[in-house]
Amino acid sequence: MISHAKLWKITTLDRTLVRLRNAWGLLRQGGPSQIQFWFIALIIGIAAGFAALGFRMAIDLLQRTIYRVGDPHLLHSHAETLHWGWILAIPVIGGLVVGLILTRFTDDGRVRSVADVIEGAALNEGRVEHKAGVASALASLVTLSTGGSTGREGPVVHLAAVMSSWVSARIQANGITGRDLLGCAVAGAVSASFNAPIAGALFALEVVLRHFAVHAFAPITIAAVSGTVINRLEFGGVTEFVLPQHGDLQFYFELPAYLLLGLVCGLVAVALMRGIFWAEDVGNRVVRVTRMPRWLRPAVAGLGLGAMAIFFPHIIGVGYETTSRALTGQLFFHEAVVFCILKCIAVALTMAGRMGGGVFSPSLMVGALAGFAFGVVATSIFPNVSGAETLYAMAGMGAVAAAVLGAPISTTMIVFELTGDWQAGLAVMVAVSMSTALASRLVDRSFFLTQLERRGTRIAAGPQAYLMSVFTAEMLMRPKDSPNAASTDACLDLVSQGVTLAPNATLQVALPEFETWGHGFIPVVVPGAEGREPELLGALFHVDALRAYSRALAMTAEEEHS
Repeated sequence: MISHAKLWKITTLDRTLVRLRNAWGLLRQGGPSQIQFWFIALIIGIAAGFAALGFRMAIDLLQRTIYRVGDPHLLHSHAETLHWGWILAIPVIGGLVVGLILTRFTDDGRVRSVADVIEGAALNEGRVEHKAGVASALASLVTLSTGGSTGREGPVVHLAAVMSSWVSARIQANGITGRDLLGCAVAGAVSASFNAPIAGALFALEVVLRHFAVHAFAPITIAAVSGTVINRLEFGGVTEFVLPQHGDLQFYFELPAYLLLGLVCGLVAVALMRGIFWAEDVGNRVVRVTRMPRWLRPAVAGLGLGAMAIFFPHIIGVGYETTSRALTGQLFFHEAVVFCILKCIAVALTMAGRMGGGVFSPSLMVGALAGFAFGVVATSIFPNVSGAETLYAMAGMGAVAAAVLGAPISTTMIVFELTGDWQAGLAVMVAVSMSTALASRLVDRSFFLTQLERRGTRIAAGPQAYLMSVFTAEMLMRPKDSPNAASTDACLDLVSQGVTLAPNATLQVALPEFETWGHGFIPVVVPGAEGREPELLGALFHVDALRAYSRALAMTAEEEHS
């Protein structure tokens, strides 16, 4: 027989479970309240922080195992002692593994990255692909551990976005909530990757969400702080790079030199980005002409990387050792120039081979090298009014990275938090502002937005452009059997004149057609097979298209200013 105490405990447990089920049902039906959302943001920030930490530690573990290196931060120095055959073989083997992963788990053999996260925020209610995203993270992990010349932030950002997309699907989040959760995940991942909470929050707002709405700031900040705590529990509060003391700074007299440095770094950033895109086009052409299997492409790129690494192991991996040497003045001028050029080539080769990884860490290395080389020249021309070459390296690091990411605010903060040197803020800000102003006019705002533009997704032009690709004729048309449908005879008459729209035609295609033909509606038809008549589905009315477009613009403006 059950005692009263046990019966009371069972009843209490049952009531608790019922309340939890009811709360979960309300969360799925009505969306989270503000307090619930902040709690979810905290959980996502912690999860993203662990993902970033785990990704970093997995790279270190694999590099220690594969290259037999004691400290992965000294990988370049250690690689100089290895047999050239091993240096050549490791990237090839890694490329084969990457090719097999991407062929098996993606439909196009392409690694997902930050550009896909931006696209998910703009066009897919804050969601990204799950299976392809996890496969991309795994492929990038292999690439970075076996000599690929990219960075770890892109894969980590997308992996965190996969987590937030899963949560959004579970709670049936609407577009605004889904995008805010995506921003929380990105902020947690970036903060944990670089031990940079301020920059992590700003990166999510500036780069991914592309607005600074007040309603998103608090949860994204919570996620950024929680991600940073995860990093500091493992590594402490140390900065990624330790800089020498600059002493009595002279850059108040050198501001014109930093303006010029910004312009030079803007051109370097454009050269890096265009080099990547050119290499990707060449790779696509080679694959098409030779009919190379998709899984073999990363291995061929790995062969090229291995051949370069035999003579210049500095291109291997993220490149923090070389970056640190530039920031501490442990390079010669010719070394900085040569390493800068070779790193650009290696990054382009890695990206063209679809091996995975991000561009932020490589841009830091390229910027530090370019800035240091510029600083050597500047301080030799005007030695009496010049500061240290290392300060130019720091400013150059921020300038190139900001131009590549199209994120001057968050990149400036990342440089400060990576180095812990806030006193040199003016130098960094001046260089960053000039580089981003120049580079944004030579590419579509940033590397990521140019990637999307090359795929036909016009995020860079703003919501007035990309929202037109959200709606299709089939979504907005009036079916032919609906009460307010267009006359079938009138539709068939227009079809005979060639005035038609395909069901998947977007407003980007449809609205100019209305302007061209001047009709109030255009038939939506499915082209028939050879010798068969096209099938009439309905008609898209001009007023319906304009109404949907106007409503979407209004909702976007409301979200961005809430």
